[in-house]
Amino acid sequence: MNGVRFLLDGAIVEVADVDPTATLIDHLRYRMGRTGTKEGCAEGDCGACTVLVGELDGDAIAWRAVNSCILFLPMLQGKALLTIEGLGCDTALNPLQACMAANGSSQCGFCTPGFVMSLHGRCIGARGHDLPVADVLAGNLCRCTGYGPILEAAETVTALPRDDRATIATLKAIVSDETMSGSLADRRWFIPRTVEALADLLAAHPDARLVAGATDVGLWVTKGLQTPETLIFIGDIRELQGIEEGQDGVTIGAGVRYADAHAAFARLHPDMGELVRRIGGLQMRNAGTIGGNIANGSPIGDGPPALIALGASLTLRSAMGRRTIALEDYFLAYGQQDRRPFEFVESIYVPHPDPRDIILIGKLSRRFDSDISAVCGAIRLRMDGAHIVEARVAFGGMAATPRRALACETALAGQPLTQATIATAAAALSVDYRPLSDVRGSAAYRIEAAASLFWRLWHREAGAPVSLLALEAEHG
Repeated sequence: MNGVRFLLDGAIVEVADVDPTATLIDHLRYRMGRTGTKEGCAEGDCGACTVLVGELDGDAIAWRAVNSCILFLPMLQGKALLTIEGLGCDTALNPLQACMAANGSSQCGFCTPGFVMSLHGRCIGARGHDLPVADVLAGNLCRCTGYGPILEAAETVTALPRDDRATIATLKAIVSDETMSGSLADRRWFIPRTVEALADLLAAHPDARLVAGATDVGLWVTKGLQTPETLIFIGDIRELQGIEEGQDGVTIGAGVRYADAHAAFARLHPDMGELVRRIGGLQMRNAGTIGGNIANGSPIGDGPPALIALGASLTLRSAMGRRTIALEDYFLAYGQQDRRPFEFVESIYVPHPDPRDIILIGKLSRRFDSDISAVCGAIRLRMDGAHIVEARVAFGGMAATPRRALACETALAGQPLTQATIATAAAALSVDYRPLSDVRGSAAYRIEAAASLFWRLWHREAGAPVSLLALEAEHG
């Protein structure tokens, strides 16, 4: 076929001649007249464009809140869509809408549809919504009301009935196990359903851009105005979406979304779970994938520094077979990764921490929620009594790639865990890194911020809050 088929409010919608990078929000507003979905940022940052997308999960349907401003239309193939217009009408608001209208949750109204859709997802048990309401709404920004009335409405209306039986039956009728494709002029898109099909497509189209959640590629289009010619959407490949928790470690498919990996990462270590909780808003974690965050090689990606410190390895696959490398070896230079022609990231393996390990993972950003890191770092110290026998330290935002701090590790290995050792290790960061100055922080700030993670670890292990110790040192 040369188009996309999806369900909207239970009815099949067919769109022919689909541009590979046409965004869902543009299609809703300009082709379908559904202007309730608002565009506030066009980069997945404000949540005004939030919609719910549902996909088959066995005999059930899994709904997710996502940002429609960076969701490409082909990614809706074989899925269900719910927008603000599908919840009620002027004479029959649903209970959540009625509550928000009654308690003053809306002023200008621009952000309101996005808030309603995020909270509606919570009310119907959508994926990732089993979080505190403040976490569910971290990806929705309001510029005039304040969040008090919105949070009050969220606690007042907590569940809404939904019968998806008809939607499930229709989706089963339109979902295909075959590779789907389409084109517009010379630009093409493909949706493989198996890793074998993906490998064959890459062999036939080596310059194709792989798209999992589009949380990064979406900005290349909306902000960078790029028009990639060939896209391969890999979000429907079930073999890339598995999580296997074994005795020795966890294997996570490259297509696993961060929202789905949250619990498994938290079981690896609480700091890892907290890091994932702060990767974008829920809409971004419902789209962005573990493999995508690694594959694009961003120096400020939040996942890689922690995974490197934990000793993760990466499995790459092509039509010729598989190979496994240490994750730290994948990042070669800015914009360069050790991914050979026709290869794609298949999975990530993370060993369980040793009981002797002391681990700290920290993210520093200007805004606590839904913000890009200025510095993201991870420290893992393997202890033998009071001495450090092995150290793995990695940072993002400090170099052209996520990178280990080898001089810092050398300063730690074989030493007792003392203030003097921590001071020496923190000073060694200036040997390991020459960070840039940009809008998120100066080079000096980044070095100081990275060093502060070591002092945070030290104070935590000493059993005293950092702030109180700082006050005692300052005031005697």
